[in-house]
Order: sequence, then C-alpha cells, then structure tokens
Amino acid sequence: MPTTELTKIASQVRRDIVRMVHAQQSGHPGGSLGCTDFLTALYFKVMKIDTNFSMDGKNEDLFFLSNGHISPLFYSVLARAGYFDIKELATFRKINSRLQGHPTTHEHLPGIRIASGSLGQGMSVAIGAALTKKFNNDDRIIYSLHGDGELQEGQNWEAIMFAAHNKVDNYIATIDVNGQQIDGPLSAVLSLDSLEDKFKAFHWTVLHMDGHDMDNIVATLEKAKGLTGQGKPICILMKTEMGKGVDFMEGSHEWHGIAPSDDQLAKALGQLEETLGDY
Repeated sequence: MPTTELTKIASQVRRDIVRMVHAQQSGHPGGSLGCTDFLTALYFKVMKIDTNFSMDGKNEDLFFLSNGHISPLFYSVLARAGYFDIKELATFRKINSRLQGHPTTHEHLPGIRIASGSLGQGMSVAIGAALTKKFNNDDRIIYSLHGDGELQEGQNWEAIMFAAHNKVDNYIATIDVNGQQIDGPLSAVLSLDSLEDKFKAFHWTVLHMDGHDMDNIVATLEKAKGLTGQGKPICILMKTEMGKGVDFMEGSHEWHGIAPSDDQLAKALGQLEETLGDY
C-alpha cells in the first residue's frame, strides 16, 4: 500500500479517535493522535497479520500496546484493519462494551493480547512473546509501543537489560517521544535525559524516526526489520507531537486525558479529512 493511502487511513483514524472520546466525554486523545501515523503504517503496511484472530499468534507478527491509555487509536486501527466491525467503535467506554478505556483480554476483543492499563509492563510481555517465537522456530517479529513517560517505570529497565543479555533480536520496541505526560513536560516531572545513550548503554540497536512522516515511518520500520536476527533487540525513538492533527491539541500535555466539547469536536473534525466513512 502506498504511503499516500496510509495517510488517508490515518486521517480517518484520527476522526474516529476524537469522536469516540467526545461521545463518552472520557478518554485520552493526545497520545492517541500523536501515534496514529505509526500504528497505521504498522498494521496496514509493515506487519504480517491475520485478522482471523487467535491468541497463539503463530506465523504472524505480533504487536503489544504498553501505553494502554491510547486505546482509542488501537481500537480504531484494529477495526479499520478488519479485526471487528467498525460500528463497534460507537460502544467505546460504555458499560459492558468490549472497548474499555484500557484494553483488557477478558472482553475477548479480537486483536487484544494483553491488558495494558498499568504502565511499564508491556515490554516484559513482548520479550516473553519474542522468546516464545524463538523457541517455536517461528521467524516472525514482535513489536511494541511505549510512552516516553512510561519509561519512568523501573520494570522497563529490568526488561531492557534482560532483552540484551538474552539476545532477543526478533523484537522491535518503539518509544513515543513526545516529551509530555499527564502532569506536564517530562523535563519538569522526571527527566529521562538521552534515551539513545541509555538504550545503547544497555546494548540495544537504536534508530530514530519522525512519527509524522509516513515515508520515514515505513522506511525506518523496514530498516528495523532488516536489523533483526543480529543479536540485539531494536529500539526506535519516534519523535511525535501530542494531539497531532488537531491544532488546539498539539503539543500540550493538557490533552493527555480530557475530552473535547461539542464545539471543539466540530473544529477538530473540520481539520481531519473523512476518507473511509465515519462509523
């Protein structure tokens, strides 16, 4: 699929995100909008997936969302990719819906492999999945996504150390580097300094990516795939802007977890092209 088509899909996904969060007046639009281009490229171009979902995931690439609060994005991409009917997006965060505020497995929603409400756990699970692929002689790749603020959780660094020591080289972890978290800029809350230096010190291969340039996203992910099997786990540091695509949300931590008003929704939708049809 050409990147121009991926960009069109991403625009529709952004429309889904703001509509879902607005409808329930609850959710996390900022990070969801910021990671939209990446997850669109991953599911519609890069990964080998099977929408006839099974938890074992044999002979297909697997993705783990660690920063589970950006569930509106994940649900939209899964629905648009064919895992379930897009009409179900209208049930987001409703009682008894399969589309809860943070993904859960007991709801049995196709495409969801782990519950990811608690930050900091996704990398450990992804590494376990990658080792399972190796043990089963399954040559597919494991992908995961993490917030930069999420790396303030200590469990990540145990996992980062473990992955390098055990040469988990069928694993690509992407870090959403938007510099924001719920309480403000990372630099003010708890600075992470140079993530490149940190991951390299833990003996990972590190790449950089522009999270809003579809050509660069696809090229970087393909480069990362080409670096698997060489004895090191791979980290992609993805520069994004929180709230990307909606001008009044862009770059502000304040949109981490609040919903747009009716007027703000109308303004947001006016900036986002409807390309596939709203749910």
